[in-house]
Amino acid sequence: MEDIAVSAEDRQSQLAREHKERQAKRAEQASASKRNVVIGAVAAVVVVAGGLFAGVTLLGNDGDDAKNAAATSSPVPSETAAATPEPTFTADPIGTKCSYRKDTSGSPAKNVGMPPTKPNLKLKTMTITTNHGDVVIDLATAQAPCTVNSFAFLARKNFFDNTKCHRLATPENSGLSLLQCGDPQAKADGKNRTDGQGSSGYVYDSENLGGIPYSKGTVAVAQAVDAVNQNGSQFWISLGNETEQVEKAYTPFGVVSKGMEILDEIVKGGWITNPEDITGDGGSTAPKIPVIIKNVRLS
Repeated sequence: MEDIAVSAEDRQSQLAREHKERQAKRAEQASASKRNVVIGAVAAVVVVAGGLFAGVTLLGNDGDDAKNAAATSSPVPSETAAATPEPTFTADPIGTKCSYRKDTSGSPAKNVGMPPTKPNLKLKTMTITTNHGDVVIDLATAQAPCTVNSFAFLARKNFFDNTKCHRLATPENSGLSLLQCGDPQAKADGKNRTDGQGSSGYVYDSENLGGIPYSKGTVAVAQAVDAVNQNGSQFWISLGNETEQVEKAYTPFGVVSKGMEILDEIVKGGWITNPEDITGDGGSTAPKIPVIIKNVRLS
């Protein structure tokens, strides 16, 4: 048993190194043309019960590559949140049905079941109650009905209660501006090697890609770097217009209408770099000012 455990650790380290090399290559390719930064839901490749499962990263740039990217292109963030545009797609109140499927990646999950297939198209707002106050999001339900349906289901199951936002990306550390949350396993202390891996145990397809720009205040679902239609429980809030440069591969489902000043203060507090993160970029920049989600409700 001891030999097996050692072998698994060696294999984990090897896979993590290979993953980081791939990430560095992507960052180099992006900086050679237009920056194309990715935002994913979980992190790295992890050994569990003697078997391997593939995870994903939060940000495609890290270390010096990210800093160089930030130095070459740092738009000034807008002082106001983005406005939700007119829907490019309107869900059919009668015929719209959603499909959710089991997450087979092996990511550590907090299983609370599957959302219903029939979405509530009347939902208008999502209120995230944090330890610093409420952040209210105007939902693009007609544009992303199944995404909103998933968040409504998880909120009813108290999935997000007492979870911590594990990633603060800024132009200085990543070339981006965003706060990422929704990992039920995250400790956000700069020490936990596996921050960014937790999930809801199911995935669903992307929606509304390109329907809302990723400017300040936009809320979108995090997704795997090398995968499509693998949305889960993790989400991010754009904190500046730098994030508009991200590839339109992440479902935007709302815009912050209240509480942006709370998030601005979190940014001012800075971040904690986690040198022990297994990918080198997955959960490596937790906010120094802890952000704890007390409750999420949709209405």
